[in-house]
Amino acid sequence: MFSRIGQIIFDHEAVLEASDFKMGIEIEMNRVDKRGHLSREPYPAAVGDQAQNPWLTNDFLSTMSEIVTPAADNATDAMHYLYSINTALRTALAPGEYLWPMSMPPILPDDPHDLPIAATTPEKREYFDHWLERHQPSEGTPQGAHINLSINQNVIKLLSQELDLSEKAVKNHLYKTLAQGFIRYRWVITYLFGASPVAEANFYGPDQQPFDHPVRSIRQSHRYGLGNDFIADYTSVETYAQKIQEAVDAGELLKPTDYHGSVRFKGADEMKDLAKEGAKYLELRMLDLDPTSSIGIRTGTIRFIRLLAGYFLMSPAINDRDVNDVLKRADQMNGEVAEEMPTERTQYYEEARAFIERLQQFVNQIQAGPEYQEILYDFEYRINHPETTPSGRLVEKLHNGSLVDYAMRKAIKYQEGAQQALKPFHGFEENNGNLSADLLAKELFGGSWRVNYHD
Repeated sequence: MFSRIGQIIFDHEAVLEASDFKMGIEIEMNRVDKRGHLSREPYPAAVGDQAQNPWLTNDFLSTMSEIVTPAADNATDAMHYLYSINTALRTALAPGEYLWPMSMPPILPDDPHDLPIAATTPEKREYFDHWLERHQPSEGTPQGAHINLSINQNVIKLLSQELDLSEKAVKNHLYKTLAQGFIRYRWVITYLFGASPVAEANFYGPDQQPFDHPVRSIRQSHRYGLGNDFIADYTSVETYAQKIQEAVDAGELLKPTDYHGSVRFKGADEMKDLAKEGAKYLELRMLDLDPTSSIGIRTGTIRFIRLLAGYFLMSPAINDRDVNDVLKRADQMNGEVAEEMPTERTQYYEEARAFIERLQQFVNQIQAGPEYQEILYDFEYRINHPETTPSGRLVEKLHNGSLVDYAMRKAIKYQEGAQQALKPFHGFEENNGNLSADLLAKELFGGSWRVNYHD
């Protein structure tokens, strides 16, 4: 059943546009040596200045490289950006240096104070120092894949006219609906894509209790996921911004970006301006790295996220009075699924099957195409056969409770593949890597792949 908004989209034959989100991808990967330890090599000079290159920088650790794609008009272009920038990073690494393909960090130093905190701007370094006063250093070391989604402007204009609402009001409602949907069914994403079943040496602090069995996703668990005691309010974009700003003012959060929720509204430079200006895109932060892909995420995963977004956009939203209770329950479900044994059927098996069946009905209603039917058939199989989920497969790769041997085989294979590129990109060596999105597209894809970019 479509919502009123979904029916308008369907009646005006705008389903394709409603599913055609502008997309950006962010991937974090640690640089490591051949033993599976954090690299001791400096930041690669051939990718420019880490403080000035907007597409290739680092995060909490100096070894933690972060690839950021421009906002592309479609998922395919975003993946080609990601692949090309990933290859540029790999070809800039020092000899004997690799990219760690797992979400949980590689082997960490015996002394957590030996972790190489990123050399960055004074402001960001001050934030790291304050953050370390509140957290175990290893808490900042897991890595993941973030997806940024922006709704097609033509859809916003259509709904604004049909509903007689301002474009800002329409955008805030749509992004609220998307956020609630992704949080509500985050547990499904954790089940299907969780890929962090174990932690390597020195991740756990002296006062932390490791899991006594492999799990679906340590990174998405309540116990060791990177989160806050503070819980955001997703009743509306306005309440989200207000509650986060209040938490910052009260010292509960160091700054707005200290909120590491699985979904974040993005748009304004300052949180206090988000409610006034409205949300411009949504940041999804619940995906583990996929070690079976050299770029950390698979095309099928991107398509599934896009399908979910279209489904949430066209389906009835949660009643405002029920939002907090529904999302609180969803968070509990996600924590439970994250800590399940990966090779065993989830306790929410029936709910997972019902959700996939509803998505299959949606695909048939909108005639989304065979590629989406195939994805859903594959994911239905994962639900029935948990050993075929990413974490289920990783359990088979464990050696003495560790995935270092497996991860390094993958890392070396991916590195060798990148070294075979006939025309690796060297454009980051100029201007410290500070290229505009248009220039990046031109230099990356010249005559090999056409990528459209519009700011």
